[in-house]
Amino acid sequence: MTIHRADLLLPGAGRAPVPGGAVLVAGDSIEAVGPYEELAAAHPAARVRRWPGVLTPGLRNPYGPELLERAYHPDPREADELGTRPLTGAALAALEMTESRWGASARRGVRAMLAHGTVAVAGRLRRATVADAVARSGLGIEPRATAPPGPPTLDVFAALPPEESFALPPLDFEGRQADFAVFDVPAATAPYTALTQAGAASCVATILDGRLVHRRA
Repeated sequence: MTIHRADLLLPGAGRAPVPGGAVLVAGDSIEAVGPYEELAAAHPAARVRRWPGVLTPGLRNPYGPELLERAYHPDPREADELGTRPLTGAALAALEMTESRWGASARRGVRAMLAHGTVAVAGRLRRATVADAVARSGLGIEPRATAPPGPPTLDVFAALPPEESFALPPLDFEGRQADFAVFDVPAATAPYTALTQAGAASCVATILDGRLVHRRA
């Protein structure tokens, strides 16, 4: 078992914040949520990971197809030629894209999403190599009724208020899949405002299926 603790825990879905809150993870599931002292006392043998800032449910990025099938994420070895930002429009059209290259791009895109606290994407993925990359990563794929407004972005907090960005159910739904993220933002006052201002790039850790899949160096 592992206890993940932070300065503040936001369970989501309107639940009350928990100062000094923590999540107890067993395998791929959440066993308990509450004040760190209570969880540590009840499970003295559990491993403890201490994180700065605010622990929240993982994020749901609404731009799945736009970011993974309509944008190319350059290989670091291509940075001198293509830069480091996702390519779309004319820049994408100028590339010779094969299914293999789409798959590699999607894997890099998934890593970028994980580094922004994302645990699920919304929208149908039509390319087999892209869908395979997402499935292998463990990211959830959820349906969506319509394309979301605004330009596609890895920073979900730039597109939606934090309360609408969190994947459901809330973290205090014991037995739920252990998918959550931690953002290095001030926890003392107005944490939702702090998340919006700092953006999802402030993510220091992403846990997916109970596994630590991203940790900021």
